[in-house]
Amino acid sequence: MTTLIEPDEHKALREAVASFAKSHTAPETLWQEAAKLGYIGVNLPEAYGGGGGGITELCLVLEEMGAAGNPLLMMIVSPAICGTVIARFGTEAQKQEWLPALADGSRLMAFGITEPDAGSNSHRITTTARRDGTDWLLTGRKVFVSGVDIADATLIVGRTEDARTGRLKPSLFIVPRDAPGFTHRRIDMELHSVEKQFELVLDDVRLPAEALVGDEDAGLLQLFAGLNPERIMTAAFAIGMGRHALAKAVEYARDRTVWNTPIGAHQAIAHPLAQAHIELELARLMMQKAAHLYDTGDDTGAGEAANMAKYAAGEACVRAVDQAVQTLGGNGLTSEFGIARLITASRVARIAPVSREMILNYVSHQTLGLPKSY
Repeated sequence: MTTLIEPDEHKALREAVASFAKSHTAPETLWQEAAKLGYIGVNLPEAYGGGGGGITELCLVLEEMGAAGNPLLMMIVSPAICGTVIARFGTEAQKQEWLPALADGSRLMAFGITEPDAGSNSHRITTTARRDGTDWLLTGRKVFVSGVDIADATLIVGRTEDARTGRLKPSLFIVPRDAPGFTHRRIDMELHSVEKQFELVLDDVRLPAEALVGDEDAGLLQLFAGLNPERIMTAAFAIGMGRHALAKAVEYARDRTVWNTPIGAHQAIAHPLAQAHIELELARLMMQKAAHLYDTGDDTGAGEAANMAKYAAGEACVRAVDQAVQTLGGNGLTSEFGIARLITASRVARIAPVSREMILNYVSHQTLGLPKSY
């Protein structure tokens, strides 16, 4: 059973990460410095250079990085999705090659699932892998793939033919950045982020047999081993961002004085900020529950909780950012205070990696047992 109170070691980790993130002013070295301190690979197995923790510890790190105004989006992708999948299902050779490097920050891995006509619907993915002797030939397209330009490889979700049924099912392949036939194009985004978004084209990319991660016929089991951590980590990303915006608004509301009274003394300002804080705290509780369930091996329970956490955090983040901007008034739209840019960024948690509408579909079908409309 998960505890509602964080143990001392988690509190200490929060304090250490918060102190580091607040004092680090060079974004270009942030990843490497965080890796040196063990934060990037905190969830990866100790036997492969990681911290031996779980998604619980990793989402804690990402939340505190975000709360300090220094979120690392690739933490959702490289150690959480790719690192988890390889740790759980990779061959020994894959673990030896990738996990120590992912943990110490010397290598990064991107993750490609979304397609132009399929979104994240794994049943409509058209990227396919077919055998050619002992090799695989991978063909298809992906969109909204983060950090391809800085990643050494991309974990691609394709579809292969099930040897038992002949039906296509998802499989995972490690595709090196320099693989012939693998090209990427940057997507112009209104979102201002260090990590860029890309469209990928895979034109008969030839991969050796060992590029396949896990069992060819395991299908959705391996895929959701990465997608549940993705949702939990997105919740951490959103909560951190919401906390960062809220902290700026609270500081401003304490200091900004109009008619001889700090504006934070007025309930029209104070109550919405208090509400934002409550919603962020509630979202954190569901995130912690989801992480606990995942780390204890309850994939089914974690699936429901991860979706709920991502939904709650996304909504709380958007409202916190909106209220922060409103609290600062005109100053909330200036570059000096740096909150307005979060208006666009906060929408990410409502949209990616799965929209809030699809989460509501999941809960209505899977939890409430209501019929599907699709």
